[in-house]
Amino acid sequence: MDELALLADADRRAHAYLAATNERRAYPDAAALAGLAAFDEPLPDTGRPADDVLRLLDERGTPATVASNGPNYFGFVIGATLPAAAAAERLMLAWDQCASSFANSPVAATIERQAARWIVDVLGLPEGSAVGFGTSATACTLVALVVARRALLARKGWDVDEDGLIGAPEVKVVVSELVHVTVKKALRVLGFGMKRVIVAPVDTHGRIDPAQLPPLDDMTILCVQAGEVNTGEFDPFAALIPPAKAAGAWVHVDGAFGLWARASSKRALTNGIDGADSWTTDGHKWLNTPYDGAMVICRDAAALATAMNSDAVYLSGAQDAQKNLNLEFSRRARGIPVWAALRALGRAGVATMIERHCAQAARVADGLRVAGYDVLNRVVLNQVLVRAGTDDETTAILQAAQDSGDVWFGQTVWQGRPAFRISVSSWRTEDEHIDRLVALLTKLRGVHVG
Repeated sequence: MDELALLADADRRAHAYLAATNERRAYPDAAALAGLAAFDEPLPDTGRPADDVLRLLDERGTPATVASNGPNYFGFVIGATLPAAAAAERLMLAWDQCASSFANSPVAATIERQAARWIVDVLGLPEGSAVGFGTSATACTLVALVVARRALLARKGWDVDEDGLIGAPEVKVVVSELVHVTVKKALRVLGFGMKRVIVAPVDTHGRIDPAQLPPLDDMTILCVQAGEVNTGEFDPFAALIPPAKAAGAWVHVDGAFGLWARASSKRALTNGIDGADSWTTDGHKWLNTPYDGAMVICRDAAALATAMNSDAVYLSGAQDAQKNLNLEFSRRARGIPVWAALRALGRAGVATMIERHCAQAARVADGLRVAGYDVLNRVVLNQVLVRAGTDDETTAILQAAQDSGDVWFGQTVWQGRPAFRISVSSWRTEDEHIDRLVALLTKLRGVHVG
């Protein structure tokens, strides 16, 4: 089979997959998982035909997918892929661009530059902020923390690029008691040491309590969050950021999904957030772009470009070349699907999608309260934190819902006890899917009530 015929076959299989999206199990069954054993084979001495490779991938791989691209997935905050973004991704595969700089790919550099401007605009962040398109919130948080540490040390006359960290003035880090694990990972990788990280207490909703904010100074990085992973709550930025900035601290916002509230009528939840120095967010969460696509956004464009600079004698780039704004040199143009999604949705479309998901989350919460569940959060955004009557019942219902294949959502722990978390973030999810979810959980509550 020649290249074009093979690609046409791949498209046919992809079309068939998408056509069955609404009927697909939310999570693969035991038979599908057992089918993955077909991939456990020795490396062949003689290569197999490409069409046979594709056939195996589809026949045994497709049944074992998690249907996170469908309407009935309510697990981790994962959006389905918008058609415009998916189509852009397909064309990008054919282009096969190394999107490091204009010299390597004029089209990628041009479109990602436009996408960056639109991101700053739609999120209402300071004009001129730089945007690096990276792989994940983890990677982008790591970038932001590198920039922050470098900037704080420079204020003290320490050149970390030349002199390293041995003997450098201490940089302190303050995080929420409920800081996300990706921020912890970035801090660990950068050598901050979790025992040395200062923890800020939170209130009953999971927000940093301004009255208990630890002392800050001009050698402190304060990490706050827009959208706590369980409750969807926002730290009180208007009360936290001004005193932090007055003390000379660098403020970083983990906004992996919650930062998108700024593009909607939920914007008030983010009041004061534009006073920070850096932000991270994901396209593959609430903007519904393909995996993987995240963003680091920095108020001081030069600080980001200098910290991440990878110019060489054989390839230099502009300050806003993507190789100078994130960890990667060789990279795919993750900003193009972001551009496609934003162009297809427009400002109004982004707002409508965010607001619809928030309304659907409220619809879930209302239905589950009627069914006798305890909804543990205020449901300010798209997260619904739920517990049944007892811990055993909560666990049993979660397992039964997952086993059904009709929906999928995951477990969590809130204030020391089991709970489950329902996230609404797929553009494919309609009210009918919400009602089916509530009906299933209502039925299970009756079966498993303790």
